[in-house]
Amino acid sequence: MKVVLVDGGGSNIGSVRHALRRIGVDAELTGDAETIRGADRVILPGVGAAAVGMAKLREHGLVEVLRTLDRPLLGVCVGMQLLFGHSEEDDVDCLGLLPGTVAKLPQAPGIRIPHMGWNTLRRRRESSLIEGIDEGAHAYFVHSYAVPAGDDCIASSEHGREFAAVVQRGRVAGAQFHPERSAQVGERLLKNFIEYGLA
Repeated sequence: MKVVLVDGGGSNIGSVRHALRRIGVDAELTGDAETIRGADRVILPGVGAAAVGMAKLREHGLVEVLRTLDRPLLGVCVGMQLLFGHSEEDDVDCLGLLPGTVAKLPQAPGIRIPHMGWNTLRRRRESSLIEGIDEGAHAYFVHSYAVPAGDDCIASSEHGREFAAVVQRGRVAGAQFHPERSAQVGERLLKNFIEYGLA
């Protein structure tokens, strides 16, 4: 089983790599197109702004590589947001692997932006990716932008409004929360992705 982390410059790469090591997976960090295409599982981490993430992918010549990838792909945090068509953050076009637009979480009384901390997950449909993750389980979030809980949402959360916490369409999936900081929930999601792919 060859697992790679896409080197898109995300500051959470080290912590995601460490989380994978805790479940016995030594993932290779790479920006090489052929290495990514030859992997069994591909993870796209990301922290910061969507425009910066897309610029890094363009700089490394990885946009088309990811768009045409035929392997299971998991985006994490901003890496998940990059899977969608567009982000309102800096008005940037993203990978377009999933339909939809990433939008800023709404300001409301008692609702702080960024959304930071533990929040509950609501299961919306079955998927091997969230097998063993209970309704109401807690995951750790740090974000100001999110995707609405649409057709590809398999688990949602709420902060001012409901948003997609985990998405999947075919071989493409994403987690808005940080699996590497989400204790057993994050560990289970990563383990499911490695063991099952995106069945």
